[in-house]
Amino acid sequence: MSQTTPPSLSPARFSVSPGAAARITEIISQQPSSDGLALRVSVLAGGCNGFQYQFKLDSARAADDVVIERDGAVVLVDPVSLDLLEGAELEYVDKLMGAHFTIANPNAASSCGCGTSFSLA
Repeated sequence: MSQTTPPSLSPARFSVSPGAAARITEIISQQPSSDGLALRVSVLAGGCNGFQYQFKLDSARAADDVVIERDGAVVLVDPVSLDLLEGAELEYVDKLMGAHFTIANPNAASSCGCGTSFSLA
């Protein structure tokens, strides 16, 4: 029996840029055991603006995780975090001051300078 993702949890609600997908693939390929590894994106309470993004490699998938695949990269998002990431995109930025994952989130009313903390309107 196959299972489909309900429309309310459609992966299209959160997207992954080509640059982020390439970097995820690169990071995972460098791990000693890369089988089943994916980048988990979560939104947690805290940070200097009320919410903060968390990025970590994870091989454990919950039954209700939304799985987003792009160019061989796999991103996992839990349903609660997905609600706060509605319409957002995961990006990878590589600038003179450093390289990091960031989220372009249209729901964020304000964010901190480091880009990992935000507040809602």
